[in-house]
Amino acid sequence: MNRINKKLQEDKKLLSIYFTAGYPNLEDTVPIIESLQDSGVDMIEIGLPFSDPLADGPTIQESSTHALKNGMTTEKLFDQLKNIRNTIDIPLIIMGYFNPMMQYGVEAFCKRCQEIGIDGLIIPDLPVDVYHEEYQDTFEKYGLINVFLITPQTSDERIRFIDSVSGGFIYMVSSASTTGAQSSFGNTQEDYFNRIDAMNLNAPQIVGFGISNSETFNQAIQKAKGAIIGSAFIKYISSNPVENIPQFVEKIRA
Repeated sequence: MNRINKKLQEDKKLLSIYFTAGYPNLEDTVPIIESLQDSGVDMIEIGLPFSDPLADGPTIQESSTHALKNGMTTEKLFDQLKNIRNTIDIPLIIMGYFNPMMQYGVEAFCKRCQEIGIDGLIIPDLPVDVYHEEYQDTFEKYGLINVFLITPQTSDERIRFIDSVSGGFIYMVSSASTTGAQSSFGNTQEDYFNRIDAMNLNAPQIVGFGISNSETFNQAIQKAKGAIIGSAFIKYISSNPVENIPQFVEKIRA
């Protein structure tokens, strides 16, 4: 069974952390992953930096630009992760845009992911219809779960289609804006959480965008399986050493 599905079966609310590979320093990727696992994080999303990250807010965009300047590439990331399963046993997901994957070759990319122990992919600009018609067989051939995003504007019909082709969890975007930290959620987001909960989907939902502290984490997990933190964590590691990561995670879990 895929590590993502094993984790989803655990009787707990999940904390997933996103960070940009190669940020703040090129060789920080593996130390950050190891520190996050040691801190008790349940899943890790490794961002593959891209020059035109449309769904990302300024914090992640800046980290992506910085990582590219540091020399991060798809091949460099695969090289950094080639022995990652010697020390890491929690689910690892690569989150990135489809263009670099197409340039690398979709099947070749999926094959490398399988070889190094990647469990899934999140590709914001790959429409579910295109995935289902053209790439699902390839992803499944290499044991990769593709995670789809839904927003408050996604129709019930499309959500149910996404649910029907999802092999893991659904990434539930908390708002229609780009990524970024918020201090709390408002009534609009609460209504959205309740609406999705009432749909009784087969795939668990994990909430992302706007999770920045224990308050927003606890709000997000009331109706969902877990929550994802990205921008707030990237801001933290931009000014704190890797050794301090456990302190960040501890505050979120408080």
